[in-house]
Amino acid sequence: MPLLPVTIQPGNIHYAPGVRAGRWVFATGHKGQDDFAGGMAPEVLDASAPRHGAPRNRKEAQRIFANFDKVLKAGGTDRQHVVRLDQYYRSARVVDAYHDVRREFFDGRVPPSTSNLHQRFLLTGQDMEVQLMAAVPGANFEVEQHRPSNLPVHATSAYSPVLTCGDYVFVAGQTAEALKTEEGPIDPGARMPAGHLWKGTPIKLETEFIIERKLKPALATVASTLDDVVKAQVYLRDIDDVPAFNEVWARHFPKNPPATTLITTATPGFICEVGRIEINTISVRGGGATKKQVIDAGVPVAFEGYVQAIRAGDLLFLSGLMAVDENGALAREVRTDPHKPYFGTPVHLQMSYLLAQAQRICVKAGTTLANIVRVQQFHTALDDFTGASQVWQQHLPDQPIPFSAIEVPTLAVPGAVVLLDLWVMRPNVATGS
Repeated sequence: MPLLPVTIQPGNIHYAPGVRAGRWVFATGHKGQDDFAGGMAPEVLDASAPRHGAPRNRKEAQRIFANFDKVLKAGGTDRQHVVRLDQYYRSARVVDAYHDVRREFFDGRVPPSTSNLHQRFLLTGQDMEVQLMAAVPGANFEVEQHRPSNLPVHATSAYSPVLTCGDYVFVAGQTAEALKTEEGPIDPGARMPAGHLWKGTPIKLETEFIIERKLKPALATVASTLDDVVKAQVYLRDIDDVPAFNEVWARHFPKNPPATTLITTATPGFICEVGRIEINTISVRGGGATKKQVIDAGVPVAFEGYVQAIRAGDLLFLSGLMAVDENGALAREVRTDPHKPYFGTPVHLQMSYLLAQAQRICVKAGTTLANIVRVQQFHTALDDFTGASQVWQQHLPDQPIPFSAIEVPTLAVPGAVVLLDLWVMRPNVATGS
């Protein structure tokens, strides 16, 4: 059920600031707006008196969290039941003001969080974009935050590395940041020896460290393992790191990989300026009633060994979708003809292909694309956003879409102009299925 839907003009773009789906509420694509259809709130930008009052980014964050409160209330839940946050920023300088507001909003009990830097957002003057997922409280479905001592968190961030709700486990975005601050910025176990040109591969060292020293201990806190991971988002600052990352990823998930999306950040992109990667995960509880089920609808994947999607109870998580063929190259159907350059545009062709493929996966999993609860679009150029929205309207006429759209420097597949990360609800699914 869309929450507080609006139509954004020009373009007749139907947007859902929130979605209530069974036991969950999703708020996606939130910005410092005073309504969900306009530009940035005047009090945030205030060009006539920009230094009067609170810092601009504090005001921007306050507006975002005020809007979150509206969505949570409309969905029948509250800030105490938020299970996950995803934050994207234009630059590092905006983060401290945002963190101040976030700590106040959650009274210091911040849920698992992922933060990284990106290239461009949809609104003029926008410095941050935030997504949220919350539980609707119910029997055996309460939120519990976990703060294991072997996963230290900066006081300024204040988030919990691990959170559980029912049969689901949420782990915050993990980087190769040093476990002991004085040994940083990158942990000694994740960096090349000083003065050596070759003593390991940086992305492999960081990935291995994150998995062994952060993800595994986080999951062990609640008696889960890597085999229980159903969804991973992996942020990389260098697209050329993808093959080496995938080597390490496949070694740790030889038989039961999660649905995985690889997203390019700005450079630098993470809390550690020299860091190369951040990984967040959603899992099911080890030994719990909710099981991890692989979905195979015959849809090509961008990277060898990846699954198309994972079903976990009432949620379906797709791996990152790009318009590829069975060899991981740009599909023939979406390539423009150099002899007819004005017949079709890359974003229309690719989005049409992607949504058709997504629908195949949804049907195989026992649902439909109309039950979408979270849409993240990563564009190589935000000039393509309106064209992408038009394709959504062709597939789901007049349905408000819970979208976030940001611009990234590049995508892993040559010629790809858009990457989709989609989460879908499976309605009428009993808990534990």
